Amino acid sequence: MRRGVLDASALLALLNGEAGSEQVASVIVDGAAISAVNLAEVVTKLSEIGMPEALIHDVLDLLGLEIIDFDFKQAYQVGLLRPFTRHAGLSLGDRACLALAQLLDLPALTTDRIWASLAVNVTVLVIR
Repeated sequence: MRRGVLDASALLALLNGEAGSEQVASVIVDGAAISAVNLAEVVTKLSEIGMPEALIHDVLDLLGLEIIDFDFKQAYQVGLLRPFTRHAGLSLGDRACLALAQLLDLPALTTDRIWASLAVNVTVLVIR
């Protein structure tokens, strides 16, 4: 059973052992999902710091995340979220996380505090 949807920032906080990582770990243990868009952001960051591809695969596979393909429903929802998130400067990846959380009716975990002020019909858990 899933307990939450991870933003790239939440997953990176866990991987880097940053503040809030315990909350992310507890959600992962009970079942977490991540959009393929947000996974791409995480892989990008890990490859930018020089982590070998095989190690990236191993680390991410070990977590057992449910990776949700970005589909038409999510793409449409991401576009509809723009007017509600523009003032906060949310990226497409941020909105992909929120759209997935909306569609799955799960909380979204992030490190981005501005998300808590959004009126987007998603429970947002700011992990630090």
